[in-house]
Amino acid sequence: MQSQTKIFSQLVRDYLRANPVIIGQDASVADLLGRMAAQKRSSALITNGEGKLAGIVTEQDVVRRIALRCDGHEPLSDVMTSPVQVIGIDDYLYYAISRMRRFGWRHMPVVDIEGRPMGVIDLHRALAVAGEQVVQAIERLSHEGSLDGLREIKAAQVDLAHDLFADHVPAPEIQALISHVNSDIHRRIVEAQLAAMAEEGWGEPPVAFALIIMGSGGRGENYLYPDQDNGFILDDYPDEEHDRIDGFFIELAERMTHDLDAVGFPYCRGWVMATNPVWRKTRSQWRAQVGLWGRKRSTIALQYSDIFFDFQGAFGAVRFAEELRDAVTHMAKESPAFLSELQQEVARTGVALGWFGRLRTENDEPEHKGKLDLKHSGTMPLVSNLRLLALREGVAETGTRARIDALHGVGVLDDDTADYLRGAFRHITGVLLRQQLRDFRAGEPVTNYVAPDALSERERDILVDSLKAIEELGKRVRQDFTGDIF
Repeated sequence: MQSQTKIFSQLVRDYLRANPVIIGQDASVADLLGRMAAQKRSSALITNGEGKLAGIVTEQDVVRRIALRCDGHEPLSDVMTSPVQVIGIDDYLYYAISRMRRFGWRHMPVVDIEGRPMGVIDLHRALAVAGEQVVQAIERLSHEGSLDGLREIKAAQVDLAHDLFADHVPAPEIQALISHVNSDIHRRIVEAQLAAMAEEGWGEPPVAFALIIMGSGGRGENYLYPDQDNGFILDDYPDEEHDRIDGFFIELAERMTHDLDAVGFPYCRGWVMATNPVWRKTRSQWRAQVGLWGRKRSTIALQYSDIFFDFQGAFGAVRFAEELRDAVTHMAKESPAFLSELQQEVARTGVALGWFGRLRTENDEPEHKGKLDLKHSGTMPLVSNLRLLALREGVAETGTRARIDALHGVGVLDDDTADYLRGAFRHITGVLLRQQLRDFRAGEPVTNYVAPDALSERERDILVDSLKAIEELGKRVRQDFTGDIF
């Protein structure tokens, strides 16, 4: 059974064709053909002067554009296909398969985060690890981009999570896949609405922009039904152009959030969405906002920054998000007073443990009485305290596991602590995801609550140990930031 789901946790980097032909765009057609023949390759990746992917030449290009039409001295820039659709080296293999099948491509260039070519992935090789049942699942996850199609993707996502869980895939890996699918849904909605706006006379976006996803989506840790936490970073523009330019992005934000809600991402109750001008700013305004948060340190600033700090670029000019990440990392590392006050805000959330290490259940909400809130009183204290340490150390990673690894790497977490925290995160997310899957299949509301009697004795023991490890982390962080040992 593992073979039926393993493809959904495998990455493109593991299926690259060896020894790809990579050649500069100033080389001649004759040089290219000689390289392709010598290496017995059916395609070649063409780079620009910076070593980034500029285009591709395939066997079809050789037949259609080169044979009987070129004397061999022409530069490759005259015959290559450009621009070219690419896949990231750390994208999921299923995603590469779905895109190639959707567009009828036999192979696809693979690039790193800087846009440098790393190789080519072939559809036939990728499909060799996918049986018919898996291909059908991939088709469900790459459904057409209508709202009905995207709703089908959300439904397929739950089924896939169930199958992966049954195959004993660790919950954090399932969360990462769910988050990836969710980001793809965001991208496809934005692309569809940009096309619709262009047809309706709005034209192209007046400036470059990036869609950012915050919260659990930014960390790659979505559960089954996350709400919306999104924003826009716009390129800078003259003040006198504000009404025209911002008006375009208000329209886009309203369409995007409406469609996200329609396919299964509820509107954020705290209004953390691009429709809110707090989360729709230019690059300069965002940098100024981050600096203001570091200086003013009001309660609302602390709450906003806690929501915001796990953002990741999901569409468009993602370099804007990377630029803003650098600004956030610098501000936090240089603002110990800000981090100290943020720690006090974080300390308000404790773990679900009472006296003598007993599990502490919900008493305030009647519908959840006697249950454990394993997000608010489980993973959230872990996420928040690791974020504080990461900000202090200048660690730019946003994922919980990546932060543990990075903090372990710089010596902030010792071997035992890092191991305990990884295990705690894996166990709590596993328990919570399993409960959500059970609730969904039973037709019950999907929440973050788990009844203690739904756990085996061993699971309860491990849960208590996990919560103790998170509690100890919180005490350590409090001592680090305040000097308080009690």
